[in-house]
Formats: sequence, C-alpha cells, structure tokens
Amino acid sequence: MKIRYFLIVLYSFFVFEAIGQPDRPNFMIIIGDDISWDDLGCYGNPTVKSPNIDQLANEGIKFTNTFLTASSCSPSRCSIIAGRYPHNTGAAELHTALPAGMPTLPGELKNSGYYTASAGKWHLGPHTKVDFDLVVEKDNGDGGEDQWIRVLRERPKDKPFFMWFASFDAHRDWQIDELATPHNPDKSIVPPYLADAPGTRQDLAYYYDEIQRLDRFVGEVRQELIRQKVAENTLIIVMADNGRPFPRAKTRVYDSGMKTPFVLNWPNGQSKLGLECNSLISVIDIAPTFLELAGIEAGPTFQGVSFVKVIGNPSTEHRQYVFAEHNWHDYEAHERMVRTKYYMYVVNNRPQFPNQGPADSNRSPSYKDLKSVRDAGKLNAAQADVFITPRPHEELFDCLIDPEQISNVASNSRYHEILDDLRSVMHQWIIETGDDVPGKLTESWYDPETGERLDVDQVRGEMPGAKTNAAKLNNKGPF
Repeated sequence: MKIRYFLIVLYSFFVFEAIGQPDRPNFMIIIGDDISWDDLGCYGNPTVKSPNIDQLANEGIKFTNTFLTASSCSPSRCSIIAGRYPHNTGAAELHTALPAGMPTLPGELKNSGYYTASAGKWHLGPHTKVDFDLVVEKDNGDGGEDQWIRVLRERPKDKPFFMWFASFDAHRDWQIDELATPHNPDKSIVPPYLADAPGTRQDLAYYYDEIQRLDRFVGEVRQELIRQKVAENTLIIVMADNGRPFPRAKTRVYDSGMKTPFVLNWPNGQSKLGLECNSLISVIDIAPTFLELAGIEAGPTFQGVSFVKVIGNPSTEHRQYVFAEHNWHDYEAHERMVRTKYYMYVVNNRPQFPNQGPADSNRSPSYKDLKSVRDAGKLNAAQADVFITPRPHEELFDCLIDPEQISNVASNSRYHEILDDLRSVMHQWIIETGDDVPGKLTESWYDPETGERLDVDQVRGEMPGAKTNAAKLNNKGPF
C-alpha cells in the first residue's frame, strides 16, 4: 500500500513538472440538470445556443462516450461524488441520501488540504455537507447559478480548490430568462420518439433556453477564473446528471438518458487543443482521476478507474464496459444496463410497467402530443416504446447501426454470441458488486398517464443492494 501511494505521488510530481506547474490542480465540476449529451452545439446540435461550453470544448477535450450510472438526479449525483454505483451508495432511489461516513471526492480532497465548496442545487443529503468547507444551496436565481461567482471570489487564495457548481437548468418547470435570446420552435430538433407537433417544438425551445442560461454562467465562471489568474491550472468538467426531461429520455437507460455531455478543459494538463476522446468513461471514474492528479491515493471504496492517461492521450482506450441502473423515480422500476462501444444490453425486472419517463415529463406538452398520436393510432416504433407494456425482459441493441436504441435484436440469431457474452458480464457485475432485485420495491407514487400524484401511502420499499449490504462492498466489477 505504501509503495502504491509513493508511486502515485511520484507520478503526479512528474506530471506537474512536465506541464511546468508544480502546484496541485484546482478542480471544478459544472453539472447541468436534465441535459442530454447531444443538446449542445459542440455535440452537433445546430440550434442550441451554447457558445461558452462550445469554446471550452474547442480548447479542451470533448468526450463522446461518457455514461452516467443513473438517469435520475440524486442517485446520479451521489454516484459521481462517491465514485460508486448507485446500489453501492445506499442512495439508489430518487431523494435518498448518502449514508454518514461514506467517503467522497470532496471529502478526500478536503482532508488533503483542498478548499471544497458547493453552490447551487444540492440533492446529496445532509451527511455529505461535512465534506465541503462551504455549501450554498439555491436561495435565489432561476437556475441556481447566481452564487457561483461569489463563491469563487470569496474562496481562500492560499489553497487549491474543488468546486461543485450544480445548476437547476434545464429542469422543469421552465423559467423565463430575460437575458436569453429565445430559441425558435421551428428550428427545434425533434427526436424520433417524440411527436413533431407545435407543443413539442415549443417545449424543446424552452428547454434550449434553459441550456443557454446555464451556458452564460459557464462563461462568467471561466472569465472569473481568468481574472483570478488560475484558469490555466483549473481542470473544468461540464456535464449533466441525466438526460433531457422528456419522454424516453430522463430515467431511461438508453443513450438518451444515460449518455452525458462531458467537456474537459485543463490548459496546463493538455497536450493539444480541441481534441476528441471516444473511449468509454463512467462518471464513477471522475473521483479516482481527480484524486490521482492531486497526489492522493484513492481508497478502496472508490469503484471507478482513473482516466488520467486518457487526459494525456485521448486516443487511449479506457474501459470495455459501463453499467447503469434505473431504480425508483416516481414509478416502480428496476432495470440494469451494460454497454460497450458498440452494443447495449438491458435487463428489465419490472416488465409489467410502461417506461415513459418521470412524472414531470408526463405532465409536459410533449407527452400530451405523444398521447394524441397514440390515440390516433399513428405511433412509430420509437414513439410506441414510450407506452408499451409488458416490456421485454431483455433487450440488445447494435448501437453502431441503431444509435437511438430502437430495434431490439435480442432474438436475432446473428447476435446470440454477443447476447450471451453481455449476459455473462452483467451477471458477473451483479454478483461482484452485490446488486439484487428486492421482492418489495418502492411502488409508484404517480399516475403514468397524467403524471399526477396517486392517492397512495408514499412509503419506501426495499432499496436495491440493502439485503446484500452493498454499501459496504467495494468490488469494482468488470471494467
């Protein structure tokens, strides 16, 4: 153990010397709320106004295969901050908290002399606050970003820092931004699983407006770092906690829910500008990466794998597999996903329920438009997937030819070898990380047709991983 720690410190020393900067880097995660990976200009969306994030990508590294472990706000954020799979955090369901004593990225950095601060949306529970020197929860401002600059300016200047800047944008309900240039609904990019109708196009335009507001604050933060003369040695990641808040996106294990934008900008640590990385990355890999760069040994509770080598050389391969979970988020659910660069395998342990999205999405104009198309008997295959029940227990997708995950090829004999392989990998991951399927999961609290609250007792069932004490298990599983 001592030898390993010495090697990490030695490696970090040579990294910092090689880039001409002996100081430990500052770290900043800017995390948007409910933003899909392809809803930024730098990822090919021709409509969304995101010039500041695009500039960070043009001057940094744009990752194209980074995946969340949950497409649900608090489980995703808890997973990122703890570097663990949701069922291993003890906070696998929406609005459940990390347990006291769970090691986290900011906690480890704080113990090593970093100043740690969070500003904006919290959503991590009460126990994690001890890992931050400062927590400023949203108290005003539509998106929660209005405190970011103040927190940056008031930080102690004699310490390296970690900032967790969490936005409410682009979470429903939409808020009018007087400084935004409204997006034109006629230019909205309508995914194949939504209805191309006026209500949906306007819904998407309002969503784009919220992304634009987040982008404006990203630009202000970058300018403040430049003003303080710390931009060169500050590693910034811009990402999201889950996919867009529309049907068949948020809460789903498909790319529309789990694939996150992931822009990394660190002038002192990059060999070139405007690079693209196609290697598979899981967001649980962030914590061990930051810790390695800070010269800190990642403890055994961190299940992720450092991608420091990828930052130095974006063509480096990192993972074979990423894994994700869909647990309770307004509705009873239990899905597991494993993805390679080319294939996705999904197991649905509650196939009797539809899988349309969260309750706020089911109250949206986009969902109403989909229901109108359904009632007229004109749904295409992607749209029908929002309502279908019972759902397949197993799904397999060829992501190269089917990037939207529309055609389930699990029954196609051409893919049986791949299906068997990913079944085996999934089984290994479940066993090694202590995942399980509780008999009594948390039941649905909302009507799937209307998104309105049901007249039921809102009580929790058994948390996935509770029976196996998964919050105490540290095995990484296959990667």
